[in-house]
Amino acid sequence: MSDENAASGELPEVETPEVEETEVDPLEALRTENAEIKDRLLRTIAEMENLRKRTERDVNDTRSYAIAGFARDMLSATDALSRALMVLPAEARESSDPTVKSLVEGIEMTEREMQRLLAKHGVKPIEAEGQKFDPHKHQAMFEVPDPSKPEGTVVQVVQAGYAIGERVLRPAMVGVAKGGPGQAPADEAVDKSA
Repeated sequence: MSDENAASGELPEVETPEVEETEVDPLEALRTENAEIKDRLLRTIAEMENLRKRTERDVNDTRSYAIAGFARDMLSATDALSRALMVLPAEARESSDPTVKSLVEGIEMTEREMQRLLAKHGVKPIEAEGQKFDPHKHQAMFEVPDPSKPEGTVVQVVQAGYAIGERVLRPAMVGVAKGGPGQAPADEAVDKSA
C-alpha cells in the first residue's frame, strides 16, 4: 500500500498527537505584565535615587576640593615667605631702620593673610611634631637616633604638610625617631588599669 500511496502522490497518514492549546487567561496575563512593569518601575526609581545621591556627593566633593591645585601652588608662595622670615637675622628685625622694619612687618602680614585665606577655604596644616609617623600624612626624610622618644615618633618637621578636608595636599616632610623605647607617644597612651 505504501507503494501505491507513493505512486499516487499521496502522503501516508501519520498520527500526530493533538496539542492541547492552553488558553491564557487574559486577566492573569495582565496581572503578570502589571507585576513586571511595577518591578521595572521600582528598579528605575531606585537607580534614579542612587544616581541623584551619587551626583550630589560628586558636586559636594567638587566644591570642597576644586581649589586643591590652586591651594597647592599657593603653598609654595607661603613657604617662600616663611623662609624669608626665617633667614632674617634677629638684628635686622630689631633694627632701628624704619625701612627694614616695614619690610619685615609687610612680609609677616602677607604670610599671615595667606595662611588665613588658605584656612578660610579649608586648607589646614597637618600636625606632625610629636605625633606617631603616619605614611598617609608624613614623608620621612631621615631618622634621628633619639632614645628619649619612642621609635616612629616625628621629632622634627622640615616642611609643614597641608590637607584640604580629608585629602592631603602635601605631606609633612619629617625626621623620625629611631631606637627609642617601645612605648607609644603620650597622646596615644592607653590607661591599662581601666
